[in-house]
Amino acid sequence: MAQQLQMNTERSLGELFTELATETGTLIRQEVALAQAEMTHKATKAGKNIAFLVVGGAVGYVAVLAVTAAVILLLASVIPAWLSALLVGLAVGSGAYFMVTSALAELRKSDPMPRETMATLKEDARWLKKEVT
Repeated sequence: MAQQLQMNTERSLGELFTELATETGTLIRQEVALAQAEMTHKATKAGKNIAFLVVGGAVGYVAVLAVTAAVILLLASVIPAWLSALLVGLAVGSGAYFMVTSALAELRKSDPMPRETMATLKEDARWLKKEVT
């Protein structure tokens, strides 16, 4: 009688595999959601740096157009016009160069790989292997 009661309270092998399949499916969905959230965060960060690149380029271009004309005209009264244009172009270009290179450096620092998700997937694989054996 005690043995029959014990058999009734234990789950069958089929039930255990069904539960394992359900838990594995849930785990995989959670990992995909984590990977998606991590990639979204990284893409947002990269997008901000790309926006800084675009703004830096636009600011550099506008600066070249507006400041060049005004300063060249001012300096042309003191030095030759070609030399004043060269000096102004170099000054404005160096500012734009700084903005673009700093944004590129930030983009190079970013890691597009979902490292957290990869680590948890490895943990999940170890757990699943342990559960199956």
